[in-house]
Amino acid sequence: MIEDDWRIDAVDVDAYLDRIGHPHAAPSAAALRSLHQAHVRRIPFDNVDVVLRQHPGIDLPVVADKLVTRRRGGYCFEHALLFAAVLERLGFEVERRMARVQPHRSGPRTHMLLRVRVDGQDFLADVGFGAGVLSPTPLRDGVVVDQAGWPHRLVRDGALWTFEKRVDGGWEPLHATDELPQRPIDYEVAHHYVATHPRSPFTGQLVVMRLDHGVVRHLVGDRLTVERASGEAETTEVPPERLEQVLRDLDVELTGPEYAALRECYAPARE
Repeated sequence: MIEDDWRIDAVDVDAYLDRIGHPHAAPSAAALRSLHQAHVRRIPFDNVDVVLRQHPGIDLPVVADKLVTRRRGGYCFEHALLFAAVLERLGFEVERRMARVQPHRSGPRTHMLLRVRVDGQDFLADVGFGAGVLSPTPLRDGVVVDQAGWPHRLVRDGALWTFEKRVDGGWEPLHATDELPQRPIDYEVAHHYVATHPRSPFTGQLVVMRLDHGVVRHLVGDRLTVERASGEAETTEVPPERLEQVLRDLDVELTGPEYAALRECYAPARE
């Protein structure tokens, strides 16, 4: 059997815990929940490096340097690879998985999430699903979990687990995953598609998402939308001259040249 090299020693656990503002914790379901929530609240989901055509890749040392040392954000592969390594270093049992996004619409199999076993239970940990998942979800058929004010549920069909969100009129499938463990190369291939393919939702427009209880903020292209669990939503246009401040408000801290370069490639997309 081939051993997968996840290079978890590349992560400085103390530095990561400082990054998310969380104390050291022994493995438990409660610790998994608080770590998951702290990660989502403190590390932004964004595709800035994809838009700037400067993505450094998803080798764990690179991911740890970017998200922890340089205090940047990233997208699912970066978030999940980092979180998996930290959990394993803390003593959790982790299995890395791949999901098909929007399975009811022939979406791609390009989302990374984790199966975590602790206290005799299995959970889906999904710190990198944009602005949708604040807490781990028990891996049980039909379970409904409040995710920051929005009901979500898991539905099982054989080895396939579909994660759904409650919407007007029923449940909308968000992604579906099977029980097949992945290897590092699987994420490399998916990352290459997501970061470079013209049909990828991340190559043609800026995407930044932030989630906290009862409110989700997402910047897609030049539109900033603030949605509340109460049903209220407000969308405003973000002109290039306001982009830097909006990104800072979303906890995305870049260098001066990066802000400038982002404005240059952001503005033509609005024309």
